[in-house]
Amino acid sequence: MTDKSETPGDPSWWLTEALQAEGNPLPASALSGSVTTDVAIVGGGFTGLWTALAIKQRAPDTRIVLIEAAICGAGASGKNGGKVHGYWASLPGMADSIGPDSALAVARAGTRAQDGIREFATAPGRDIWWREDGNVRVSAAPAQDKKIARYVETAQALGVPDTAQPLSAAEVASYCRSPAFRSGLYLPEGANVQPARLARALRRAALDLGVTIHENTPMTALETGTPNRVRTPAGEIIAREVILATNTALAADSDIKPFVTVFSSYALMTEPAPEALEEMGWRGNVGMADLRMFVHYFRKTVDGRVLMGSGSGPISFNGDATAPSLTGDLASGQRAVRALRRLLPGLASTGVAKVWGGGIDVSSDRLPFFRTRPGTRVHYASGYSGHGVNPTYIGGQCLASLALGHKDEWTSLPLCTRELPRFPPEPFRTIGGRLVRRGIMACEEAEERESIAPWPMRAAAAIPKVFGLRIGTR
Repeated sequence: MTDKSETPGDPSWWLTEALQAEGNPLPASALSGSVTTDVAIVGGGFTGLWTALAIKQRAPDTRIVLIEAAICGAGASGKNGGKVHGYWASLPGMADSIGPDSALAVARAGTRAQDGIREFATAPGRDIWWREDGNVRVSAAPAQDKKIARYVETAQALGVPDTAQPLSAAEVASYCRSPAFRSGLYLPEGANVQPARLARALRRAALDLGVTIHENTPMTALETGTPNRVRTPAGEIIAREVILATNTALAADSDIKPFVTVFSSYALMTEPAPEALEEMGWRGNVGMADLRMFVHYFRKTVDGRVLMGSGSGPISFNGDATAPSLTGDLASGQRAVRALRRLLPGLASTGVAKVWGGGIDVSSDRLPFFRTRPGTRVHYASGYSGHGVNPTYIGGQCLASLALGHKDEWTSLPLCTRELPRFPPEPFRTIGGRLVRRGIMACEEAEERESIAPWPMRAAAAIPKVFGLRIGTR
């Protein structure tokens, strides 16, 4: 019998805690009537709010109106694991897909983003649980051992050996003891944050800079032109520039659909267990993850809880961001619970306070992209692929530059300029994606048992590599 606390549901534990800490404020008023502004931002999560701040910091007199379909922080920004790191951990894959020089450019942009988020998070008067001790990737099965060497070899080959440091089993145990951990990799660039508190702090900062925010105000239509018109249920925004920062909802856009699909990830929050963490030797604030493709990611909170996430949730058909399976799939929630018990057996008797799920906009090469729709002044961000806390800062800087007409170090990044491979058309995209997902999950679960998955599952898992695809390759 599944405990109710282990059944996925909204809101996330993060958002509930953040709103309580804020005194459960009333939402900003919904938009009513017609307003004219310089920039209209659609989406009140990390991307939209970082963009608003970046524009105001560079051009303080710019008028900005931001609308959010629910409340700021209610979407992916308030549901994720709160692990903040850039792209040094993605260096091997990026070097293969966009080349070594471009990979280094993206990773260095991630470091600039890390510096910017740290500066914001540690400003006086902000309590958003910023803790910075780096990240540890652990091998939790023999088949994962060989992945560590690839990280280290790539970092050395590209002249950045300090960004990926191998760890022995004993060294991993110095961060956290578990019989499931075999060896590991230390990545110095890494922090943890309470993501919903960060989103709410960004909201407050935007308001303080004069950004007008309307919550409970979805966009119902967009008419491009000179000017653009953003339609809402009870009004419209007339704006020269429009920023679309709606995460998975953009997967339905005809310009974006060929390059994005919608996966999902599920996470749980335990009850406080400081004594168990002490017994496990998990005294620092390092973030952790295993080396599966459908990764398990985990971290502590300041009050002695542990978040465990599983990036193995269902894929929606045709990029449907509203599919119930993205937020309410019981099997995916239970995979997160099983991962907690397997990877951190010292928490075997610790209760689960909440389980939740959410959609992930996964791009065809697992990197985000920031663009202007051709022939318009409409700019968008998409494809964060589950790594959004740090890259949304990059997205905010890139979108601000695009909206202000600046050609700079942000708009010259490969994230703004590269060509993207296309996904297969539907229904082959979803049918194939679901088959590959099932095969990879079966293979990775078998590897953790130190056995071999049935050949049909191995064949399904090999499909991306056979067809030369960049996504879904183990």
